Amino acid sequence: MIEKKPSQRGFGRVYQPGYRDRKTKEKKLSPTWWVEYWHRGRQFRESSQSTNRVVAVRLLHERFEEVARHGRPVSVQAEKVAFEDLVPLLVTNYQINSRKSLDRAQDAITHLREFFGLDRAIEIQPDRIEQYIAKRQCEDAMPATMKYELAVLKRMFTLAVQAQRLINRPYIPSIEVRNTRTGFFEEPEFRAVLEHLPEEVKPVAEFMYLTGWRKQEVLTLGWRQVDFNAGVVRLEPGTTKTDEGRTFPFSIFPAMKALLERQRARTDALQQATDQIIPWVFHRDGKPIRSFRKAWDNAIKEAGIPRRIPHDFRRTAVRNLERAGVPRSVAMKLTGHQTESVYRRYAIVSERDLSEGVAKLAALHTGQERGPVERRVIEGNFEPSRKAPAKQGTSGN
Repeated sequence: MIEKKPSQRGFGRVYQPGYRDRKTKEKKLSPTWWVEYWHRGRQFRESSQSTNRVVAVRLLHERFEEVARHGRPVSVQAEKVAFEDLVPLLVTNYQINSRKSLDRAQDAITHLREFFGLDRAIEIQPDRIEQYIAKRQCEDAMPATMKYELAVLKRMFTLAVQAQRLINRPYIPSIEVRNTRTGFFEEPEFRAVLEHLPEEVKPVAEFMYLTGWRKQEVLTLGWRQVDFNAGVVRLEPGTTKTDEGRTFPFSIFPAMKALLERQRARTDALQQATDQIIPWVFHRDGKPIRSFRKAWDNAIKEAGIPRRIPHDFRRTAVRNLERAGVPRSVAMKLTGHQTESVYRRYAIVSERDLSEGVAKLAALHTGQERGPVERRVIEGNFEPSRKAPAKQGTSGN
């Protein structure tokens, strides 16, 4: 037994707990050494997991070092921290900072929980994380999705360290992303998916296809933002990802106008039948639609169109605006893009520009095949004229 007198660090001892044999009633000592120490009037006991007394003494000194460095024995508490204890730290951080990506983070947490849900934090080490990556790859998760999920996990550990729930954060391996999404919907593909979606989700998909707005912007859209008199839908500043307001005129867009009128009539009928007020444009029996992932996965499977996500509607809308000849500055205002990076990222180029470019290239090749051309003036107009080839054997003065 080793005793340590009170000091600025605290005081404690190492010992072998005694017990009484159930059969012989004889008092015995456990072969495993334990440590016992006090801090601010609180007693801590911990097994060294070893029959070697030196190991227990070393553990006791480590706990004194932790008290000196952190003001409390962190390791003891860290061993009790579970994965589920990290989740509230992340959610609270997103809420107090008004992070608009909380829903996406919740999706990532769902996948992380399926694998790490029963783990303690100290058990989530690089080899365990690599097992998670391998599992997600078997599930055909996209690299960008896995990278985001690992970023969420890393943020959870960072917040736990800042809250002094953990001493350090484990190394979380990164993965290389080479899968810049290029998914687009042609009209027949969109109609095929739409046919297999639930009735309450169909107008959501149609609105996203026509406007290119983000999923969360559409799901949280309220009737107060739809002005039928002015014929516009508005997003207030601070409610979008970029915090900028947005306006989409629909009075001169028949498909959009018909969609909103149908949804208004459906909402009015439900309000009268249930005697309730429904503030959301898109809803499920009067309740806001939080997510439609399962319905979406089933729809694209039934339609035979794999690897498509709702965000592909955003790229599709941008390309449709390009095809319609809408100036990019106007298109960006309608869809809510701040920069032209989306055009460079997905190589979206106006087909009209491509046609004009090829026409100019064809003219160049045609001119080269006809030979050099000179231009002469006839009655004030320019007319091309062929140069006679120079005679061989003549010399200039």
